[in-house]
Amino acid sequence: MEFKIGYRTLKTALGAAASIMIAQAFGLSSFTSAGILTILCIQVTKKKSVRASWERFLACIVAMVFSIVIFEGIAFHPVMIGLLLLLFIPTAVMVGASDGIVSSTVIILHLYSAGHITKGLLLNELGLIIIGIGVALIMNLYMPSLENKLIDYQREIEEKFKAIFDEIILYLKNNKTDWDGHEIPETATLIDEAKTLAFRDVENHFLRNENLYYHYFKMREKQFEIIERVLPLVSSISLTVEQGEMIAEFIEDLSKNIHPGNTADIYIEKLERMRVEFQKMELPRTREEFETRAALLHFTKEMEQYLTIKKDFVGMKKPKVNKRKKMLQTTKEK
Repeated sequence: MEFKIGYRTLKTALGAAASIMIAQAFGLSSFTSAGILTILCIQVTKKKSVRASWERFLACIVAMVFSIVIFEGIAFHPVMIGLLLLLFIPTAVMVGASDGIVSSTVIILHLYSAGHITKGLLLNELGLIIIGIGVALIMNLYMPSLENKLIDYQREIEEKFKAIFDEIILYLKNNKTDWDGHEIPETATLIDEAKTLAFRDVENHFLRNENLYYHYFKMREKQFEIIERVLPLVSSISLTVEQGEMIAEFIEDLSKNIHPGNTADIYIEKLERMRVEFQKMELPRTREEFETRAALLHFTKEMEQYLTIKKDFVGMKKPKVNKRKKMLQTTKEK
C-alpha cells in the first residue's frame, strides 16, 4: 500500500499541535483536549467543518450546564455520570448536536474529576472549546481547488462515451464485434465518483448552492442510462441494411463531437432529416429486414432522447488543454 500524506492529514496534524500550544501558552489545564477538538472539527469540506464545529460547541455548552446542575446540585458520584449522560445524549440529539456528544463527554469528565465546579474551571473549559474549534475553522479556510480533477473526470467520461459509440458503429456496419464491454462498468464508476467530487466542491463554497459540473455529470448519467438501454437493442440486429449504415455515419459524427458544449440542436435536426429519408425508402422485403429496420427506428428514437437530455443542459465551455499534455499528445501523434 502506498504511503501518502494528504492535505487533510497535514491540516489535522498542524491544527492539533497549534491548538495544544495555544492552550498551553494561555495556561489552561487539560490543554491536550483542545487538540482533540481540533482533530474532530477538521472535515473534508468547509461547510461540514462549520457544521461540525457548531454542533460540538453547542453540545459542550449543554454538557457544562448539565454538569453544573447534576454534579453541584446532587453529587459528584459515578452514578451521576450515568444519569447525566442519560439526560444529555437525548437533549444533544434534540437540539441537533449529536456529533458533539463524544467531545462533550471529555468536558463532562473534566468537570467531574475536579470535584468542584468553579467559575475558573468553566472558563478553562470554555477556553479549550474556543481554541480547539477556532483553530480547526482557521485550518479549514484553505481547501485545494477541485476544478482540475473535475475536468479530468469530464474528459474521461467523454472518452468512454466515444469508445462505446465506436463499438456501436462497428457493429452497425459489420454485425460483428469482439468487444468485452469493459467501458460500461468503468463509465458508471467514473460518473458516481465525479458526482461525489462535484458535490464536495459545492460544500467548499459558502455562497454557492449549485455546481455546473454536478449538473453536467447528472446529465451524462441520464445519457448513460440510455446508452445502456440501447446496447441490447443494437446487439439484436442481425442484418446489415442501408439504414444501419446511415445511422452508423450519424453516430460516428456524433462521437467525434462529444464535449461539454451544447450542440444538440444540430444533431436533432440531422436525426429528423435522416428519419424523413427512411420514410422515402422501399418497404422491407423480408421479415428479418423488417425487424432490423424496426430496431433501428427504435434506436433513433432513443438517440433523440439522448440528445434532448443534452439540449436541456445549459452547456459548458470546453476546458483548456494543459500545455504539457498537449505537447505529449503531439509527440505521440508524430
